[in-house]
Amino acid sequence: MAIALGNTTTAAPSQLYLGIDPGLNNTGYALIRRTASRPRLVEGGVIRSTRTKNLAERVFEIGQGLREVLAEFQPDAVAIEQVFSSPKNPKSALLMSHARGAILYAVCEASIGIMHYTPRQIKKLLTGTGTASKEQVQEAIQRELGLKKILEPNDVADASAVALCHYYSARVDLTTDEQCCPVL
Repeated sequence: MAIALGNTTTAAPSQLYLGIDPGLNNTGYALIRRTASRPRLVEGGVIRSTRTKNLAERVFEIGQGLREVLAEFQPDAVAIEQVFSSPKNPKSALLMSHARGAILYAVCEASIGIMHYTPRQIKKLLTGTGTASKEQVQEAIQRELGLKKILEPNDVADASAVALCHYYSARVDLTTDEQCCPVL
């Protein structure tokens, strides 16, 4: 089930980037459009899985929710945050990997190019340092998108950071085999 936060613009059609912050409970997504003046937030939302369902059903819900987003907005490229593991909590990385698998499947099924960014890469590009705080990243998102307030919820803000990272890094040809999923 997707919960959307609309902020549509009337800009002419241009490149549209989908940023994804994967999570088993909440997967954040944000669509950023390239315009002549600055990046514009088109849509942001959260795909939620039902916590009372089993793992397979929850992963399916995430995949289905993303398929709906992909079908509705037809982004030109997708960027996703890579999974990182902490020795303190390795279980969360494993659970996030399940969600990430559903996401990668849906993106490949739609034959859209996908790029993977580490949290450190995202922070460095947006703030100048790979060790930036969450607050510093949120302020950078607010500034770059010209928003009046900090973007909420955090899942959408994190997905916006991923999309912005790709927006500023997208000088690669997303039609090469290294960047794209094969047509299924």
